[in-house]
Amino acid sequence: MVAQGVTGEIVNTATGLRVWAGKAGDPFWIEPDVLHAVGHAFQDGTMINLSGWDPSRAKNLFAGHTVHSMVLEVRDNELLADAEGRHRIGVWAVSTLATDAGGWRSINRVGLPMIHPLFTQFNEDLGNRLNAGTPSEDLATHGKTVAQAIAGVVAAHGTAEDPRAYGEKVARRFCPNILPYSVGTPASFGFLEWNGRSLTDNAPDVMFSIAANAPVGLGIGKESVTSKPTKTFPYVPAAGESRTAGV
Repeated sequence: MVAQGVTGEIVNTATGLRVWAGKAGDPFWIEPDVLHAVGHAFQDGTMINLSGWDPSRAKNLFAGHTVHSMVLEVRDNELLADAEGRHRIGVWAVSTLATDAGGWRSINRVGLPMIHPLFTQFNEDLGNRLNAGTPSEDLATHGKTVAQAIAGVVAAHGTAEDPRAYGEKVARRFCPNILPYSVGTPASFGFLEWNGRSLTDNAPDVMFSIAANAPVGLGIGKESVTSKPTKTFPYVPAAGESRTAGV
């Protein structure tokens, strides 16, 4: 236990750690038609079929929704306490559910954005196995599956001379599924580099396009978010009068 407090109130500790938990406006965005087309393509090994989609009518599936959020702010020196001079870290998080047997079961694991939308929309079993594992196991356990899914889409699009080699290279980039970050630098998740992720980075465009080796755009961006993030802690958008979307 590092801190405890009341929902909706900021908790400060003697070491400079800050914690906030409560309802927030969803800071992210996704276009449902593009999302589903991407999911089908990587499940079936086909092109991402957006032939009937009109980008001018793109909509944010998350607009107007709220999420139950936890925000944890840790000082740089705390993150680097055991880093032995290295500033590059890998971040991942897990949500667990208490079981009837008295233990805990992992029900959601996140590191890089968009891994589940790419590979598990229509493969619940793979999603469960990804959630149950740990990053150190990802490449050995899921690398081949990820590489094959990517190779199928890339081959369908004709965007690589050797789709299999491209798939294997991207699988090694996606696995282990952790978010890299150089402590003390501005976060940015883009095509040039993955260095953490800000609340306004267009992660779907980046991840979908890298996986397909072809440009894939949602037609929307940070302007589609109903409630905007702030520059002060806890940074997440105000909840307002919205519908709860998830946890």
